[in-house]
Order: sequence, then structure tokens, then C-alpha cells
Amino acid sequence: MKRIGIIGAGRFGMSLAESLANAGAEVLLLDRNRPAMQLASEYANAVQGDATQRHVLEEAGFGECDVVVVAIGSNIEASMMATANCKELGIQDIVAKASSELHGKILRKIGADSVVYPDRDSANRLAKAIANHDVVDFLEVAEGYSIAEIDVPEFAAGKSLAESDVRKKTGLTVLCVRRLAGGSRTDRKVFVPQPSDVLAAEDRLVVFGETKKIDDLS
Repeated sequence: MKRIGIIGAGRFGMSLAESLANAGAEVLLLDRNRPAMQLASEYANAVQGDATQRHVLEEAGFGECDVVVVAIGSNIEASMMATANCKELGIQDIVAKASSELHGKILRKIGADSVVYPDRDSANRLAKAIANHDVVDFLEVAEGYSIAEIDVPEFAAGKSLAESDVRKKTGLTVLCVRRLAGGSRTDRKVFVPQPSDVLAAEDRLVVFGETKKIDDLS
């Protein structure tokens, strides 16, 4: 079970926490607002505290989270402080909410691994991307249909695209493959696979299909 930390219990943070809890994740939520924490305690481990203080995050257990989302709203200074504190705690995956493009650039410079903009990214979509460890990235392109970047399914690893028959077994179309390049764990080359191309376990597939089928695969 993934342990997800969320800093900030505004509308976005609360919606994200509830969506993640419903998806089966263990949620740790922190905010200075006591009534909000009492409300959130129904579905999350809710802690009242100030995220601009590093020791508060450390004592609350944020250092043990798989992912931390800094969902602080209009207080830009607090969001930057919280993001920097998460970076210092050694959290490997930090997602930060930004109110503008400039805010987002600053958050990346001080440690955010990815930045979301509430006007463009719903809490529900972000919850799907975090909760499903198979789904690396997720984009709903039309009602009921999405593009997602997923890990290679176990049944397909070591087989050619034709042999694995991903389309028939999952109902999803493989658009391209992202394969590790060189010795890096992050650099990847992208190519459109041929039926004879063998899928490696470390590959990632960019697929298109019904959102429900993507969820079922995950």
C-alpha cells in the first residue's frame, strides 16, 4: 500500500486526500486548520501543524511517504517553504500545486519533481496517477477515453508485441514505447513498436483506450 502525504487541506487537498483514500492508499494529511483536520480524520491520518517548520513534517512521518503533494493554496511563501522542507527530508517524489507558471518554475527549482495547476489538473486525475503504481502518467483526452503511460504488463514482458497481443487482451492500443537509454534510469528513447519488437520488463507503454480499461489493467 502506498503512503501518500498531502500538505494543505483546502478544496484541492481535501478532494485529493479523499480520492486517494478511496483508491486504497494510506493518506497522511497536514494543515494548520484544526476543524479541517477533524473532518479529514474520517479517511486520512490527519495532523494539525505548520509545514513551513521542517521538524513538524519529520515528526508527523512525512519522511516515510512514497509521494508528498504540497497542495497549499494562495500562500506562495508557505508552499515554497514546505516544498524545500520536503526536499531536505529526502522525499523522492514531490508534487507541488502552483498558482501560476512563475510559481511552478520556482517550485521546480527548489525541489518539486512535478507541478500541477488546479485549473488544468483535477484532484481526481492526480489521485489516479499517484495511487496506481502501474500508471506513470494519465491524460483524459475525451469523455471516457484516455492516454496513459503504464509499466509493461507481466504477461507481455519478454514477448514481441504480436505474441503478447496487448490490444486483444486489454482493449488498449499501444501508441509508442519508452525504453531506457544508456545507463540512466531516467533517460528514455521513444519509438513506435513493430509487431516483431520484443517488450522489456523495464519498458513503459504509452497506450490509448477506454479509461475504465486502463483502470482495470492497473
